[in-house]
Amino acid sequence: MTAYTPKPGDWAVITGAGRGIGRWLAQHFAAKGMRICALDIDAYEAEETARLCGNDARAHGCDVSDRRETERVAEKLIAQGIEPSLLWINAGVGSADTLSGAKAKSIDWLMGVNVMGPMHTARAWLPVLKARKGARHVGITASSASVTPVSGPFTLYATTKQMTAAIGEALMAELAEDDIGVTILCPGILNTQIWNAAQARPERFGGARNAPDELGDHWRAQPGPEVLERGVDETLANGGGWCIIPTETDTADKMAARHEAQQDGFFDYATKGSD
Repeated sequence: MTAYTPKPGDWAVITGAGRGIGRWLAQHFAAKGMRICALDIDAYEAEETARLCGNDARAHGCDVSDRRETERVAEKLIAQGIEPSLLWINAGVGSADTLSGAKAKSIDWLMGVNVMGPMHTARAWLPVLKARKGARHVGITASSASVTPVSGPFTLYATTKQMTAAIGEALMAELAEDDIGVTILCPGILNTQIWNAAQARPERFGGARNAPDELGDHWRAQPGPEVLERGVDETLANGGGWCIIPTETDTADKMAARHEAQQDGFFDYATKGSD
């Protein structure tokens, strides 16, 4: 796959760019001379990201869980001349819910943003990305929870993030013939506000809710998104692939345990038959 080097003047469209990893990605690529189009469900925060990025940056509110809104926003911005060489599908939300115990609206919310959101975003923007010439790239922000066994109180989140990564793998397969690279970013826990993601939750998913501030202490004790810089740059320079950047010391062991369990459960009927 062709290496992707951010080109000054090219557009980078980034979802979930109003805070956290999305805002860092926007500022990171702006520093390389790219023009940023920051999309976020919180239009005010998206505007603040655009202000921080300069370089004729744009911003627009966009609820990626809403297919029609995602399509309308893409059509509007493309009509204004925003034809990106880089699309970063970053918007994501989290909650301390289990698959069996979560309320139906919580399941719909996480599935809507973390699973349907990437699909809506990809389908809305890929036609213009494919039509461009030169190096093009798609980034998708999954999680270290995408590559380790589902465990702990965040099993619903981990389930949806494994689906996010699967969408990234699907895009890898589908875009290879167009020579468009795909990076699946799997960061560990970082100092972002994902712990308070419900502050911007739409009414159809239960409405906005602010979590108690003390719940964010664990996240505030973690490194910031800037630790992603080297991994992101090197993966893009290599044409894409998995970019796993853990902050938890046991991530590698958990990945190995998951792989071992999969190997233990593998029955090679193709070559050994059923005997």
